Amino acid sequence: MDPIEKLTEYFKEFPGIGERQAKRFVYFLLHKNPNYAKELGDSILKLKDIIHQCPSCFLFFKGEQNQLCDVCSNTKTNRTSLLIVEKDADYENIKRSKNYSGMYFILGGLAPIVTKETPSFLRLKELQSIVEGRSKNPARNASHGDSGGDNLDEVIIALSLNPQGEHTDMYLREQLSSLQNKYGFKIVSLGRGLSTGTELEYSDGETIKNALKNRA
Repeated sequence: MDPIEKLTEYFKEFPGIGERQAKRFVYFLLHKNPNYAKELGDSILKLKDIIHQCPSCFLFFKGEQNQLCDVCSNTKTNRTSLLIVEKDADYENIKRSKNYSGMYFILGGLAPIVTKETPSFLRLKELQSIVEGRSKNPARNASHGDSGGDNLDEVIIALSLNPQGEHTDMYLREQLSSLQNKYGFKIVSLGRGLSTGTELEYSDGETIKNALKNRA
């Protein structure tokens, strides 16, 4: 394959990037100084070596393999609340708003509406395991950076307010219902501070604040 076309195909795999924009990226690189392209390539190669996922919330962050992120390892984090988001960008936006001080869980995607099969990228089993572990024996989590002694009281489903997000919300409630009945924690969703169709990633701090305040 032609090198320009091959690189275009790679860029097209980026979220929200189509054929024309992908090709613009390629020509942008061709017009840049060769050192720019080399440094970009080196940065991409190093990414996997220095960025790892937190084994508790699955956030990508700079750290060692199996090391907990700053939120999960911080003893001041409120461990009675767990907020579920779709992706890292949603986590960053909520954390930046400074309206939430509890634990997080990054789901990895949304449940498809057209099929009942759970996609491999959806961390459902990991979520169920973490919810149960923090509900029945919080002291057990001390070895994972948790201070222990704080039972899980509330699970907040914080997904974008669109059809797939709402479908995933209902799906998660169904999948967590047996644990909820067993341990008695609440399952709530973001309130209507979010307008219909809103992507959580692009919501401002005030909107997130109202959505958290009005959760139910």
